[in-house]
Amino acid sequence: MPCTPVSVAALSALEREAFVAALDGIFEHSPWVADAAWSARPFADRNDLLDALVTAMRSAPEALQLALIRAHPELAGRAAVRGELTVESRGEQAGAGLDTCTAEEFERLQQLNTRYIAKFGFPFILAVRGYDRAGIIERFAARLGNTPEAEFDEALTQIARIAALRLADRVI
Repeated sequence: MPCTPVSVAALSALEREAFVAALDGIFEHSPWVADAAWSARPFADRNDLLDALVTAMRSAPEALQLALIRAHPELAGRAAVRGELTVESRGEQAGAGLDTCTAEEFERLQQLNTRYIAKFGFPFILAVRGYDRAGIIERFAARLGNTPEAEFDEALTQIARIAALRLADRVI
């Protein structure tokens, strides 16, 4: 169910608990990001809010960052098959056509998920809006060549992009 858009001014006026609740789902299963950004209020605009959220994410201890990365589902993975994606992830994956993969595309994504997790220890993350299935598979395969350090950083960059898109949908 889509959320009613909220203004940056209204978010800035909220108490900590309500602020964190209002931003639920912006960072996958990770309310700590909004909690950490709360003290940067008031926010001038949505970009100021995004900057505070990304700063909170980027300045967190590596273990917390890794937990955030691992909170993201595999693309067209087990959680999607079981219907366990968050509303946000389900909509994003469906928008990229991942819910209508051919048998071959689904098999390829499963192979890539397995290889990626074995190499990096966390799921592949891509802000999928603007990509089709072929483009996603291409990016997925290409990023398998990254170093673990580069891919960790890229995962955080993609999470920031996802957050920006989700904020644009929910914050005016």
